[in-house]
Amino acid sequence: MSYRAVIFDLGGVVFPSPFEAFDEYEREAGLPTGAVRGVIRTSSETGAWAALERGEHTLDGFFAALESEFTSAGHAIDARALLGGVGRGFGPRPEMVEAIARIRDAGLLVAALTNNWSDARGRPSPNGVDSMDVFDVVVESSVEGIRKPDPRIYELTLARLAVDAAAVVFLDDLGINLKPARAMGMATIKVADPIDALRELESVLGFPLLDT
Repeated sequence: MSYRAVIFDLGGVVFPSPFEAFDEYEREAGLPTGAVRGVIRTSSETGAWAALERGEHTLDGFFAALESEFTSAGHAIDARALLGGVGRGFGPRPEMVEAIARIRDAGLLVAALTNNWSDARGRPSPNGVDSMDVFDVVVESSVEGIRKPDPRIYELTLARLAVDAAAVVFLDDLGINLKPARAMGMATIKVADPIDALRELESVLGFPLLDT
């Protein structure tokens, strides 16, 4: 198969997973292991986190709504501190940055497709990169008002790339986000270990992305 584009999730793929920040907050706040992920997973598409990523909340509104969700679940949190931990030390993984450069050098298009949020000034959050010009296309949930796994945000990304789904490889760290892409015809790679994922991507694309 001759691929024309690769789509990267950001948090958990190009960057460390925000789940790492959730786990760190739990330890610092003395919450039960898995409490943060559990509440956010339970509320799912109807909850404060999803609404933030669709651009439906101000930050202050989000903090109040998320703290209310946790109170209902029997936990007290500082939502501002939790969100702040997600962006702290959120530098890109060097091996992913190098892989993106090699993919573009090989003549393929590269896109970022991310669920993120806007800051108090309405700017997209640090769940991105300082210089987005490493990507040909950037699609952000907080800008578009839709988020993964809604199929519409994948369709939008394909349209902006001007490629068919069958000519695309998509990398994400969450299976729920890979499922719609796979159903549309994209090749998908679940990212648990970034090096393993890039090895798999090398095999799919047919050229090297890592030095060793």
